Amino acid sequence: MRLGIIGLPQSGKTTLFNALTRATQPTGTTGKIEIHTAVVDVPDKRVDRLAEMFKPKKTIYAKVTYVDIAGLDGSAGKNGISGALLNQLAQMDGFIHVVRVFEDENVPHVRETIDPLRDIQAMDSELVLNDLIAVERKLEHLVEEKKKGAGRDKALIEREHVLFERLHEALIQEIPLRDVEISAEEEKLFSGFGFLSRKPMLIVLNLSEGQTAPDIDYPHQRSKVVALQGKLEMDIAQLSPEEAQLFLEEYGIEEPSLNRMIRLSYDLLGLMSFFTAGQDECRAWTVRRGATAPEAAGEIHTDLQKGFIRAEVVAYDDLMELGGMNEAKAKGKLRLEGKEYVVQDGDILNIRFNI
Repeated sequence: MRLGIIGLPQSGKTTLFNALTRATQPTGTTGKIEIHTAVVDVPDKRVDRLAEMFKPKKTIYAKVTYVDIAGLDGSAGKNGISGALLNQLAQMDGFIHVVRVFEDENVPHVRETIDPLRDIQAMDSELVLNDLIAVERKLEHLVEEKKKGAGRDKALIEREHVLFERLHEALIQEIPLRDVEISAEEEKLFSGFGFLSRKPMLIVLNLSEGQTAPDIDYPHQRSKVVALQGKLEMDIAQLSPEEAQLFLEEYGIEEPSLNRMIRLSYDLLGLMSFFTAGQDECRAWTVRRGATAPEAAGEIHTDLQKGFIRAEVVAYDDLMELGGMNEAKAKGKLRLEGKEYVVQDGDILNIRFNI
């Protein structure tokens, strides 16, 4: 999972990146294209409890990659976003859009005044405009293909033309492609485009310490709005675990931003975790919601998916309540599931396979 942190200059993107990743990147850079990347563990108390139960040699958490992307400033214009920056953005699974709410006379806003809704709309417009340019180019190519009358299947060309006309209609009305209903088959027709306004969006309102979050209505699909005190969260991230806990209690913060952002990100991207557990290793794996047991097996190793026979499954809550695998088996909570089984969040799996 790769999440790109975007926003206008001086909005606090790198501050949030440091809070999420415990990095110490300098803040306050503006204008130029700049990329910082960090892979971090997904904090999950369920992994901790499984490790306490099985006492494995290794404990491995799921991973998420955060990418701090500087260079977007709402001024791409009619030519769209530049090639190098566009390439980075297209690789992301979703975006975290940091929006400035904090006041600081020492950090001037690029648009002079603080206006979160204006800044959200400006970034959305830039992403939509870039997608519109790409769709119009595709439509031009499809028209040329129709005129030539040779090459690809005519029925496929026509299906693509109908689809891209629908995308074009939405984009000229400044509707993000997240809000356009697309079938799984249609999704395959433009999967290589990496449309930016199609990607899930988490809006982060960056507050100063003690500031009240404004009421922002962002009625788009696969989108959420959350507020946090970016500078304070970054300071907490630099502390030892013991100091951080005292800090959180003092300021009345339930948990660090990392934990909340991960859960929101998983939800937006339609992801969940399942586990494998034993004396050698306890590990969390990431899979899309609705994945079958063979698909989950493939996340562990492709051979497990190819030779899948059955999955031994026990729900996390059942295992914790009963106290161990033997107890779960005795109570009928450890069961065998076949190829059609849809994995649930928190399932502990043991894959039976044969190659």
